[in-house]
Amino acid sequence: MSGDNPSDSFVEVIAREVEADPRNLALREDFVTLLLKHDPDRAATELAAFEASGGDPVRIRLLRARLMAARLRTSNPSPVAESVRPEGSKPAPVPTPADGDRQDSGAAASASLWDTERPAVTLADVAGLAEVKRHLDTTFLAPLRNPELAAAFGQKPGGSLLMYGPPGCGKTFIARAIAGDLGASFIHVTLADLLGQWIGESEKAIQSVFRHARAAAPCVIFFDEFDALGGRRTSGGGGSQSMRMLVTQLLEELDGVAGANDGVYFLTATNRPWDIDSALRRPGRIDKTVLVLPPDAVARAAIVQGTLAGKPADDIDVVAVSAATEGFSGADLGHLTTTVLQQAMVESMSRGDLVPVTTAALLTAAGDIIPSTTSWFDQVAPVLEYGVDDGTFDQLRAYRVKRGMR
Repeated sequence: MSGDNPSDSFVEVIAREVEADPRNLALREDFVTLLLKHDPDRAATELAAFEASGGDPVRIRLLRARLMAARLRTSNPSPVAESVRPEGSKPAPVPTPADGDRQDSGAAASASLWDTERPAVTLADVAGLAEVKRHLDTTFLAPLRNPELAAAFGQKPGGSLLMYGPPGCGKTFIARAIAGDLGASFIHVTLADLLGQWIGESEKAIQSVFRHARAAAPCVIFFDEFDALGGRRTSGGGGSQSMRMLVTQLLEELDGVAGANDGVYFLTATNRPWDIDSALRRPGRIDKTVLVLPPDAVARAAIVQGTLAGKPADDIDVVAVSAATEGFSGADLGHLTTTVLQQAMVESMSRGDLVPVTTAALLTAAGDIIPSTTSWFDQVAPVLEYGVDDGTFDQLRAYRVKRGMR
């Protein structure tokens, strides 16, 4: 990175914080996310350190996908760079595979075989989150559960929804639960599933996802980490021509250019809704939004009780633990219980006798954990204050007022 970049000093400040607190996994993850914009090579190094430190495997896979996208952006010239290419010089050749190579390449090879499943869970299995479920029901699910009534008002079966909020709060689980409520098939897509080595493969992969969903209708397509795919197509900015083509292809599929989307439900999840291309948010496309917040008290108690089920534990006061973990994400609670279980196991081996997990141990460990959601709320604050809001953040604004956040 160049020392003239004004973001350099901020990056180094975060680097020093990571060095001072190497076991702060939430901070390490935020540092990797920051580096993806400025220095993909350094991001790869920090991602390896995040993994070695015990980072969440699911988050690691998603960060790897975003790293692939970042490297793709830096490896392709932007339209501005192309426009200033010296006269008479030739553009870099675009790699074209041999027929045999194309058959073995990533996105093209996997695009024809999308795994579909029939989730057994429904929203009734989602503990707590009453406000989220109420909003989902009134704005998205109610018309889908009453197709005859919807048809009387000219509504077709299908629809799109953007779920956003802090990481680790169960957006993927909710997407599966929605599919379960609808009795629909479920296709889970990440950016890593779409990126291919050759030009045009990723667009074909998107076509393939929708083709399979139409054939399996009713079917829910769930795109995770959607900001990595549907990011803003800013001319001359960070997005490469390849990524812009992905968004364009996705717009065609959502508009039903290649085929009717009756019975196809398009769900997306992101931690960065402000980075989604505005064209994707227009009416008739992804025009419904729900905020998935950190689990409430009921949900936190259920998560702790569920993760400790069948483990050596005293009569845990889950209400007390829930009260001590305000603001924790589901991932934070998983980290809490894993930490305490490991401590109990080590103590059991040391004593030569079974030492169960106790409420006191959980409360002590909770006091040492900073909720990973804190950094997300810090990130979104300037967006709410200075960004353009089309109504996406109405729920978030109400939540911040209720919690007394500035």
